[in-house]
Amino acid sequence: MAYPQPGPPPAYPQYPGQTGMPAKPPIPRTVQNAFYLMLAGAGLTLISAIIGLTQTSAIRDTIRTQHPDYSSAKVDTAVHAGVAFAAVFGLIEVGLWVWMAFANRNGRNWARIVATVFFGISCLSVIGLLAASAGGSGPFSAQKASGVGVALGIITWLIGLATIILLWNKQSGPYFKPPQFGAPGYAAPYPYPYAAPGQQPTPPAPGQPGGPQVPQDQPTDPWSNPPQ
Repeated sequence: MAYPQPGPPPAYPQYPGQTGMPAKPPIPRTVQNAFYLMLAGAGLTLISAIIGLTQTSAIRDTIRTQHPDYSSAKVDTAVHAGVAFAAVFGLIEVGLWVWMAFANRNGRNWARIVATVFFGISCLSVIGLLAASAGGSGPFSAQKASGVGVALGIITWLIGLATIILLWNKQSGPYFKPPQFGAPGYAAPYPYPYAAPGQQPTPPAPGQPGGPQVPQDQPTDPWSNPPQ
């Protein structure tokens, strides 16, 4: 008597708890608006740096007022050093704005934290800017006290404040969370575990969970006990 042959393995059933790589959610509108605001902040920072570089005469007058014993050559050296420092610092600020814009748009939670730290530093800069506009001292006090510089500094600070509010909005929170494995709706293409990368998993053996079931009662062979 022929025994029944095991059938083919099941066609990739889905088991609870087996999931694949979850897809990243779409960019929320709050994060996208924060991205645009950070690019706008980079543009305003660049404009402020360019305006500051054009005010060499004000810097020269300030240096002469604070250091009347300086010679003309020494004043020129101080002005050139101040302009070079302002240019490098301005380019760094622009680069940080652009870096934070793209990192936050990609959903990096560390970028959201770093952007918040940068905003705290900018708050201190605005305080110094307002103090300088009220008649503070320093080699760049004349430049900082200018109406255009103060206006651009305050607008840039407001852009940073709006950006932080958008990044920490409740609608933005899930976008910055790491992908959760095991979430429903992301089923793995194969149900069989422990498969090497690039190889198809081996189906379970007959009798094991997920494999074909072996009949419990085996048919009796009439010739196994011949009549006496």
